[in-house]
Amino acid sequence: MIAGISKITFPMIQEPRGNLSFIENSTHIPYDIKRVYYLYDVPAGSARGGHAHHELKQTLIALSGSFEVHLDNGTAQETVTLNRPYEGLLVDTLVWRTIDNFSSGSVCLVLASDIYREEEYIRDYCKFLATVKA
Repeated sequence: MIAGISKITFPMIQEPRGNLSFIENSTHIPYDIKRVYYLYDVPAGSARGGHAHHELKQTLIALSGSFEVHLDNGTAQETVTLNRPYEGLLVDTLVWRTIDNFSSGSVCLVLASDIYREEEYIRDYCKFLATVKA
């Protein structure tokens, strides 16, 4: 994995009635969760993301289906496929991310370290690279 990215495996309880996974605040991810949102019904061929964050950290989870997360820390790039509801992808600060190749019925859950603030986003890739190099 490139710097600023790590996979997290959440606890999973398996039994004949179905599986259960859980995430406890500040226990399974290294920050307090301040915002939760999810992406769903993404049209075929569409992409989400296309930005980085100054201070915000996020954990992405494929609750259903699958999708690809393209990551760039300004030095290296990597693509990670998420398709297991008991695995999360921790994306640290100053990592550009684009999410695409959503399967039909996929749901991407995002656990964020802060509330939404537009000034927290870096939406221009050239500005992102300049920020990383500064």
